[in-house]
Amino acid sequence: MLKDFIQTALLLITGLFPIINPIGSAFIVLSMIPHSTPAERTDLAWRITVNSFAILLVSLLMGAYVLTFFGISIPVLRVAGGLIIAVAGWNLLQKPDEDDSNEKTQDIKKPSPGASLDAKAFYPLTLPLMVGPGSISVAIALGTSSPSTGLASGHFLGVVAALMVLSASIYVCMRFAGSLERWLGTAGTKIVMRLFALVTFCIGMQLLWLGLSALLSSIK
Repeated sequence: MLKDFIQTALLLITGLFPIINPIGSAFIVLSMIPHSTPAERTDLAWRITVNSFAILLVSLLMGAYVLTFFGISIPVLRVAGGLIIAVAGWNLLQKPDEDDSNEKTQDIKKPSPGASLDAKAFYPLTLPLMVGPGSISVAIALGTSSPSTGLASGHFLGVVAALMVLSASIYVCMRFAGSLERWLGTAGTKIVMRLFALVTFCIGMQLLWLGLSALLSSIK
């Protein structure tokens, strides 16, 4: 039981943390809510954390059954998720800084800011910005590697422990992203955003390559 617990927890944490990229995702989410107050950001951090936990849990436990029902293979899912992530990262790399403030100011209405943020807590701030197609596809792929004899207690506890660790990292990054942004300054924040956009693009390409490699090897 202990072995299953440790193996499952480490597999999920190491597999999902780089894809979720909570630090970079928190900066991107923060850039979309420029007029929010510290209290609103704290509440939003909690909402995004709960939503992310639910999405990842459902992906891990039910994803394999959904794929089987629709006849979708893991390589195809990785190709689709990789394409979406790569395109998102590329768009962030190419987006001019001058457009950010204008578009995002229009996106968030200052009257009744609480209602506006509540409406955006799940989409697009949680899905696809914090937990996107890449992390969902990886979670489904990891979920399909569950023990064939059934869901053992050690495996289940490992899943819960891993999701708790990932959720805690999402909350901490979201909660203190504003403080880190003030510490970095405007120029430093833009540099970090570009770096994380590059990482996002590379993650998408890696997922795309893994999916394509599996598809090509199946043809031989």
